[in-house]
Amino acid sequence: MRVALFVPCYVDQLRPEVGVATLDLLESLGCEVLFRPEVTCCGQPFLTAGETAHAARLAGAFTRLLGDCDTVVIPSGSCAATVRGHFERLTGSREAAAIAAKTTELCAFLAGLDERGALPPPSRRLDRRVGLHTSCHALRELGLGTPTETREPPRIDPAAQLLGRIPGLRLVDLTRRDECCGFGGVFAIEEAAVSARMGQDRLEDHARGGADLLVSSDVSCLLHLEGLALREGRPLAFRHVAEVLADAWLPADGARASAG
Repeated sequence: MRVALFVPCYVDQLRPEVGVATLDLLESLGCEVLFRPEVTCCGQPFLTAGETAHAARLAGAFTRLLGDCDTVVIPSGSCAATVRGHFERLTGSREAAAIAAKTTELCAFLAGLDERGALPPPSRRLDRRVGLHTSCHALRELGLGTPTETREPPRIDPAAQLLGRIPGLRLVDLTRRDECCGFGGVFAIEEAAVSARMGQDRLEDHARGGADLLVSSDVSCLLHLEGLALREGRPLAFRHVAEVLADAWLPADGARASAG
């Protein structure tokens, strides 16, 4: 299977190991991965700041550079939601609508392989108590899981589905499993005190569940929560779901060194 990998700008600049883990994981599953470094950003930071003209230009560049790909995989719920939910509106083009339709978040892509029987069992055991933070964009814009405030039929969170396949890994129960971490891009700057308090609430919930590792499909959420945890001296490790899945699925002779 041939897929294009889009590495979000904040992953590239702040957590490049997440992009590497995603590439390793996809290639280990037999995917032919195309990466075009000219595609630098989906435009989400400008969109959340109200700079729609700048966002539209980036959406147009994304569409132009990746429009010939059959599938675009993104290790970020928020970036995937930007492409799928906003590109057509921002650009008004059929090409943008087409690229949006073939763009998918990493865990959703892998869960699709799993449902078709194309995902082998994990190669390694990981004995960790994991708290899963599902980002607002992944949950409420992409529909990866079921928000507690709705009466919709239950949908399985693909990240939870994949993590649940790893021997030894235990997903902890949370009191409020789908609350926002408080990051919200520009919100964390303009409402710093509220943002920090929301993040502290989320950390406390994971601590009550007994998590020793906090995992998310969005680096932005992880960076926000990790910064608060470091400031408070909390003994909690943080990893992107791609890193955990790569550790579990890569063959033992090519296993990545586990962090945290």
